[in-house]
Amino acid sequence: MTGLTRRTVLKASAAAAGSFGLGWLANAAGAALAAPEPQILTATETTALLTGSTPTQKVLTYGDAGMPPVLRMSKGRPFAARLVNKLDEPTTIHWHGLRVPNRMDGVPFLVQHYVYTGDHFDYAFTPPDAGTFWYHPHCNTLEQMGHGLTGVIVVENPGDPVFDAEVVLNLRDWRLGGDGQFIAPFRPRDAARGGTYGTVRSANWQAEPRYDAPAGGLVRLRVAITDVTRIYSFRMQGGQASVIAIDGNPVPQHFPLDLLQLGPGQRLDLAVRMPDEEGAVVGLEDIRGTKPAMLATLRAVGTSLKRDLGDLAPLEANPVAKIDPTSAKHIRLVLSATAENVASDSICGSLGYSFWAINKVPWPGDTPDPTAPLAELKLGKSYIIDMENPTPRAHPIHLHGMSFTVLASSAGPVPPLVTDTYLIQPDEKVQLGLVADNPGDWLLHCHIIEHQKTGMTSYLRVV
Repeated sequence: MTGLTRRTVLKASAAAAGSFGLGWLANAAGAALAAPEPQILTATETTALLTGSTPTQKVLTYGDAGMPPVLRMSKGRPFAARLVNKLDEPTTIHWHGLRVPNRMDGVPFLVQHYVYTGDHFDYAFTPPDAGTFWYHPHCNTLEQMGHGLTGVIVVENPGDPVFDAEVVLNLRDWRLGGDGQFIAPFRPRDAARGGTYGTVRSANWQAEPRYDAPAGGLVRLRVAITDVTRIYSFRMQGGQASVIAIDGNPVPQHFPLDLLQLGPGQRLDLAVRMPDEEGAVVGLEDIRGTKPAMLATLRAVGTSLKRDLGDLAPLEANPVAKIDPTSAKHIRLVLSATAENVASDSICGSLGYSFWAINKVPWPGDTPDPTAPLAELKLGKSYIIDMENPTPRAHPIHLHGMSFTVLASSAGPVPPLVTDTYLIQPDEKVQLGLVADNPGDWLLHCHIIEHQKTGMTSYLRVV
């Protein structure tokens, strides 16, 4: 786009981020000025025992205690983190699903500069929503995320119902060879299809971990899919489980976990009723594909607490603005493949291909001269995104900085879920409603990272 350079984009984004004037965003910006001492998140290289008995080299994490820490925040309370970069390449942090000020969003070129080796960047914001979220880099994402830089965020609400235990699961694959070391992160032929799958599956960096929980009690199971490729079909084996939230937002009504499909970037909160018998086990299973996998199990311990799922109160709704459908403007988005095959240079890493596009324009993101925004939205106005997927692949489409409500789907009736990531199926058409209440440039992309990095990326501008 003529005249749109790295310098002007950063300048415009900084100006937009400073123009807060709506409700929660104004409060969040003011509270962030009084943020507490930052939590130090040091991006570094380590080794980890991920399979067999041979430690895997070149694993990436935050800190020095193995898997990236679960970050705990409180709804409406200031939070601060300092990213210290000890990697040998630039990085950033994106707070996936959190409605943060634009300058805190972590997207290189679009909203912030790279955090170079030996440098640091201070993030400060006040989360307006409670729920399960996650954090990851937005630079050289396939390599950095694929090597371990993905962590879970829990934003707590003191008004939530009381559970007897909580278990947090970080679900991800690793692309490892027979010697336990990393192999090529992707294959071009797979990137042009559904994506390149990992070879080793894990939950919390372990194979089928087991956790103890009170017999007859209610467990809040928080699940984050931080994988770069895999779509899951969840089922609970050996016990009862109700879905209470998806992508950080309460569902309109609790429903049993029978079979639920979610993609990379999405989160799931379950209320699990543990068996009454001590030693009995319930397990979260993925039955998608030809090789079903047990992801993690919970073992009942102690005397039964005799809790009842039916007694569980609903979660408090997050303060997401409701759209006015009578005045909403429609934005048409078509997800597509592209015949182009060109490399795009970027310090943040390029896959060297462009297989995918939005509205026929491929943009891998993380480049100094991005394409024009898909649309310019007016602050405070309602919009309906009419999204169409004529491709033969499913795409988990993620919007930064704002939440939308699922209004309708050509695949059949859909509940009015509030979310930031929608898994659109092949040949599906969906309507997603939102209020443009967060100023700035906000990325919209497929969260199958090979699709993102080969063109299925763009952004919306809110002014």
